[in-house]
Amino acid sequence: MTAPSLRPALRPVALDRLPDVTRQLAVHAEEYDRTGAFPAEGIRAVHEAGLLTATVAPRYGGAGLGVEDTARIFAALGEGDPATALIAAMTLNAHTMQARRPHWPEELYARVLADSAERPVLLNNARVEPDLGSPARGGLPATTARRTAGGWAISGAKRFVTGAEGLTWYLVWATTDEPEPRVGTFAVPGDAPGIEITHRWNHLGLRASGSHDIAFHEVEIPAGNLVSVAAHGPAAEQDNRAGAPLHLPLAALYLGVGRAAQRYFHRFAHERVPANLGRPVATTERFRQAAGEIELLLDSADQLVYGGARRVDLGDDTYAPEQALGTKVLATRHATTAVQTALRLLGNPGLTRDNPLERHFRDIQCAPVHAPQEDTALLAIGASALGGWARSEREGS
Repeated sequence: MTAPSLRPALRPVALDRLPDVTRQLAVHAEEYDRTGAFPAEGIRAVHEAGLLTATVAPRYGGAGLGVEDTARIFAALGEGDPATALIAAMTLNAHTMQARRPHWPEELYARVLADSAERPVLLNNARVEPDLGSPARGGLPATTARRTAGGWAISGAKRFVTGAEGLTWYLVWATTDEPEPRVGTFAVPGDAPGIEITHRWNHLGLRASGSHDIAFHEVEIPAGNLVSVAAHGPAAEQDNRAGAPLHLPLAALYLGVGRAAQRYFHRFAHERVPANLGRPVATTERFRQAAGEIELLLDSADQLVYGGARRVDLGDDTYAPEQALGTKVLATRHATTAVQTALRLLGNPGLTRDNPLERHFRDIQCAPVHAPQEDTALLAIGASALGGWARSEREGS
């Protein structure tokens, strides 16, 4: 059988259609949030606009979009429906990592791309475990990959696997059972026998992201589905600094949520005319001041995210990973404060379940949760700052 081409006819990336995609996602966002169902319509819209493969490298037939354009995609999707945006983000990040440092077996990645040309193909890493917690805090997986005659058998439990019900491929982080164990990522087809989705996701925000727990029961895969592998030990642990630039687009996703809340706040301010005032509340000093604060918060976060992303794309060596981690912290803080500010002005109406602002408020609470979490990022930033001072003192003495 002829192997799939590594340069399939992927859908062209339509960045000019981002506002239309935002509107399409927003149509179904409330329903998906209410039901917690997999956001199939949203994912289909992202795929049809060519956005789901936008970061595939040109050498594979993709557009190879950089960090700044990826951040703009995430922001647009997050403004429409952040649950759909997060599922899409996991796939785009997987393609970004392959573009930056090719590590997939060529034939396997060719299959992924060939399928992606025809339909939405979703990828996501399954790394977090019940006992380990987030790999961003260190540690190695208890999930095992056992050698078989034809490849590997995967067994173990994973938590918070975003988009679990719709994933085409689970990228499972596991330890081999070899005499000298290794740690690797194994591509497990989403429809393989032995996969159990526990449907425990019942979250405050991003309810339609379907970040369910997964159990793998001796799931057999071919030998060629080993995506990457490293020697067992500290070097195999997650490197938060190396992946720091990928956190800029993720921060932009939540800026999208902030912009959606801002848009509703503006609409409310113009449409709300209290009987005792006789004019829209948008004309009052209180609402204008709050509108100014919200714009300042979001605009400064935009500058941090897109400015940092541009420096990464330009290969600016002076833009340290700690700066990217710091941007994630500040941008998500600003977006969260912006939504909270809008909510305070609306009062009770803003907390009503049928008010979009209530959903935006719940969704933005998920911003600080994504690894590396704020304390981990601040630890890295602080260690770098203190180390820099010590070096300057030594050099100056």
